[in-house]
Amino acid sequence: MSDQYDKVHVEQMKSFGEDAEKEGVDTEEQVPVSSPSASISPDHSSITITGTDASSTPLLCKPTGKSRSKPGKDDKKHTSDATSHGFVVSSEKNLNRLGYERTLHVKGTGKLQQGKSETNGNYVTIHTAKNTEETRREDGFKLAKKRRPVTVDTSKAKTSLEALKISIKQLKWKEFPLGRRAACDIYWHGVSFHDNENIVSGQVNKFPGMIEMLRKINLSRAVRTMQELFPEEYDFYPRSWILPEEYQQFTTQIRMVKENDATVNPTFIVKPDGGSQGDGIYLIRDPSDLKLMTGSQAKQGVVQEYINKPLLIDKLKFDIRLYVLIKSLEPLEIYIAKEGLTRFCTEPYQEPSQKNLSHVFMHLTNYSLNVHSGNFVHSDSQSTGSKRTLSSVLYRLAAKGVDIKRVWSDIIALVIKTVIAVVPELKVYYQADIPPGKPGPTCFQILGFDILLMKNLKPVLLEVNSNPSMRIEHEQEVAPGVFEYVPSPVDEEVKVGVIRDTLRLMDPSHKKPTISQQRAGGFEQGEEIPMEEESQEKSQDETGALPSLCLKQVYPKYSKQFNYLRLVERIAALFIRFLGVKGNMRLGPTAFRTFIRTCKLSSSNFTMASVDILYIDITRRWSGAMSDSREAGMGLQAFVEAFFYLAARRFKSLALREQVVSLLELCETQLGPQSGVEERRSLSCSRALPRTIKTLCLTNPQLNSPAPLRRAASQDYRLHQRFKPRSLRANVEN
Repeated sequence: MSDQYDKVHVEQMKSFGEDAEKEGVDTEEQVPVSSPSASISPDHSSITITGTDASSTPLLCKPTGKSRSKPGKDDKKHTSDATSHGFVVSSEKNLNRLGYERTLHVKGTGKLQQGKSETNGNYVTIHTAKNTEETRREDGFKLAKKRRPVTVDTSKAKTSLEALKISIKQLKWKEFPLGRRAACDIYWHGVSFHDNENIVSGQVNKFPGMIEMLRKINLSRAVRTMQELFPEEYDFYPRSWILPEEYQQFTTQIRMVKENDATVNPTFIVKPDGGSQGDGIYLIRDPSDLKLMTGSQAKQGVVQEYINKPLLIDKLKFDIRLYVLIKSLEPLEIYIAKEGLTRFCTEPYQEPSQKNLSHVFMHLTNYSLNVHSGNFVHSDSQSTGSKRTLSSVLYRLAAKGVDIKRVWSDIIALVIKTVIAVVPELKVYYQADIPPGKPGPTCFQILGFDILLMKNLKPVLLEVNSNPSMRIEHEQEVAPGVFEYVPSPVDEEVKVGVIRDTLRLMDPSHKKPTISQQRAGGFEQGEEIPMEEESQEKSQDETGALPSLCLKQVYPKYSKQFNYLRLVERIAALFIRFLGVKGNMRLGPTAFRTFIRTCKLSSSNFTMASVDILYIDITRRWSGAMSDSREAGMGLQAFVEAFFYLAARRFKSLALREQVVSLLELCETQLGPQSGVEERRSLSCSRALPRTIKTLCLTNPQLNSPAPLRRAASQDYRLHQRFKPRSLRANVEN
């Protein structure tokens, strides 16, 4: 009887709903639904208890205008759930089309409230408009689907603008080519982090200090430090000498090599420190051919061993331009583009001789040089011409029996090791421009790795570009001496994919959740949980409108194989810990003495007077080598040299790597775990501020509640602002 009664009223509701939809009248209908006790979890609802026994329960409908919800999978799921428990809810679906708020009263004996069942009366009432936690969460999912487009400021994009515009259009994001007063989600800079100085939020596609770190001299120094610790792991970088400071060392070593074997006549390549696009590069066979001076100034640069047996294709030398994304520094995340470019010379290769040293089209693979050769071939095909895709070259090598998986594995290792070498200094630059506790953007950056394959297929790092060209056009001579830019399908295929998928990875709506767990749980406090690449790609491609990501995560995916290399990063953490003044990049003498004293590295044989002498000696030498340094004091590279000296002095019987590891463990044990921000604040306060306000840095037993702690912190901040940075720095360094 009750079943028949239910069906009749359901049919009445259907017809009534259709009539109401046509006429637009206010309606109110009651449909009794009977059922045994059961639990039900309808979409967008909270569950409460009402009333006492009754023989029937009404379905109350009120007009609310346009509905936000759409029938779909969730409706079907909840309908099937309800039906399985004996509920008739087909009328709910029809009413949902009308846009009615509905209250479904179900006869039963159980109670569901916040996911818990209690016995209390005979009625379970489901209020869909109730503002509960579950409703808010599900409303959030709805809003996420209809979220506003990601905003991108492209006013500083420069040469990457065309590829960036295409990428933004494919993602259906919103571009602001002239900038915007309100904050954007992403800022795309063409040159450096400092292209726009007024950014306090969002994400910037440049790291502070990246340009400086990837200059030829600084990159060579960073890799050389790693070569001292791990000579076998860092043999992918040619032996280098820094000019002009190592000119005498270079000439002496070459003379000794030639004296030992007269048949040996090595070739060297000279690169200016800040050069790009092949500008200023030349080959020499004798140190006397070096051009050391520009007018009255000494030329800064590096001289490297020339790789005279490269892998050839079609008798031409070529190199690989590989795009690498550093997604974050802390934690370190590295992605490599699955597709890259290969750039070919335009003159058949011959081993260097005195006759052909000046043949740049034979020895130098730079596109900006070879494009002006009469033999340069512009091609719309990815596998022919003077610029081809990396995959086409690898496919050709695979057809000849080359183990491509091994080649890729070696290239990935080279990239990870190179990034590990430059990260320590990058962290120093980062904390100087965006100190802990100061509002600022997060950063990411696309780098261009130039890699040469030797004849034995071993990859060699030529250089790393902080601003790789993202132009998707190429120069073409349309008349004698007249060039114009025409579309380049090969460039567009590779570069648009790299930019688009970089933006997808940096999409603020796909930010990974952070957790606060102890080390024992596998993560440090506040560290982000790494996301599996497969699941991330899936979440990015739910719409199916975009191809799968062309960027492959290689770190932390392969962190177990490479974490042991991050020793200098631990030294940099000690360096940053004792900097004291926010925004500083140099360690003053007082801070260096504090480091020695805190880590208990002084002794009767190594007094604090010896510490001062060590500081002065190393700092003076590095000050002469780093003429463009921001300020006086000991930089990170000088601190690393001092650390190596201290390690060798304390652990004489060990090899250098074991010495450094032992000293690191000693220092880290003495210092113990501390919060970086609070530690920097207390260190700066205790050493730099007058004695009358030192008490702010001391632990006060009365400051146990959050409010006094916040007041003390803000007072500490105001006191820092009251003093000029110059006077603070002087107090620390003297």
